[in-house]
Amino acid sequence: MLSFKAKVLLYANNLAMLGEGLFGPLYAVFAEQIGGSVLDVTWAWAVYLVVSGITIVFVGAYSDRPGWKKKMLLVGYAVSALFTFLYLFVDTPMKLYIVEGGLGFAAALSTPTWYALYSKYQTEEERGWSWGIAQGQSKLLLALAMVIGGFVVSYYSFFALFTAMGIIQVMATIVLFGLFKGTFGSRGEKIKKSTKKKIV
Repeated sequence: MLSFKAKVLLYANNLAMLGEGLFGPLYAVFAEQIGGSVLDVTWAWAVYLVVSGITIVFVGAYSDRPGWKKKMLLVGYAVSALFTFLYLFVDTPMKLYIVEGGLGFAAALSTPTWYALYSKYQTEEERGWSWGIAQGQSKLLLALAMVIGGFVVSYYSFFALFTAMGIIQVMATIVLFGLFKGTFGSRGEKIKKSTKKKIV
């Protein structure tokens, strides 16, 4: 059985995968609608990968400080939600590059920290099974999301798609905030200190 914290992390990740997967193969279609070419699509993906690739190294190093993994993960999810909503204002390839850069930064914040925390909340006996569950669910949700995204764009619009994506990303952020509640700011520290005093 997964621990409660591992289940919540997995639920938040599933929501994030669902939100991201809605765009899926429709990316090229959207790029064409805003006047982009094949080169623009490749450049946009390159921006995403370069930003995430460079940033993730520093995130990995700084996240080892006490309490930083949770904060970086939550900020990463929040930034991802923000830039997902910014797709609504993309009408040129240059704006697409900016959004992809922001999403790359968000991915760099959330990817290594999620993996580190998910590993931390596992037991040695369930490690293989828990990772199998995580990978299996994410792939199935991505497949489902791609189909749903196709229906949304076919019968509604990209505006509806990006709105739904953003809302789902916000939900994932709220789930994480609920898990990490009390780890941010002085209020959480005061609660912990007062609890220790009562125990003593």
